[in-house]
Amino acid sequence: MASTSSTLTISSSSTLVDVKAPRQSAASSPQCVTLPTLPPPPVQQSQNRPWKTTAYCRKLARNVMAMATGEAPAEVAVAELPEIVKTVQEAWDKVEDKYAVSSLAVAGVVALWGSTGMISAIDRLPLIPGVLELVGIGYSGWFAYKNLVFKPDREALLEKIKVTYKDIIGSN
Repeated sequence: MASTSSTLTISSSSTLVDVKAPRQSAASSPQCVTLPTLPPPPVQQSQNRPWKTTAYCRKLARNVMAMATGEAPAEVAVAELPEIVKTVQEAWDKVEDKYAVSSLAVAGVVALWGSTGMISAIDRLPLIPGVLELVGIGYSGWFAYKNLVFKPDREALLEKIKVTYKDIIGSN
């Protein structure tokens, strides 16, 4: 089989067209093909208020210029951090082994995620949720009878809680 090849040469010239300049008619320039003009785009809700966009762009440009010069922008004021954030930052600064604490935190999140999945799976089994609910009610009743009904038992429980709290906190 013989193959034939044909070449197509397209030559074009690019010209810069000024939209505001008066147009030449197609008859005066036989080489140019004119396209009909498109209607203007419809006005949308976001285009009804161009001043908002302009103001935002100006504010953004001002902030970029201020950051480039090393100044703080006027709108960006140093906000007072809540007390809990300061406490957490101070505690984090006191930690010597940050890698171990971070690893424990990640392990805790993974364990929590896994335990919720396990509890969800157990909850879907028939009869198991009802039996576990009865076990919980029974244990709560036993705990209340053993530790909360009589005054000496309540005092012993409170003392045990205080000792455990001091052991965890580490205070004397």
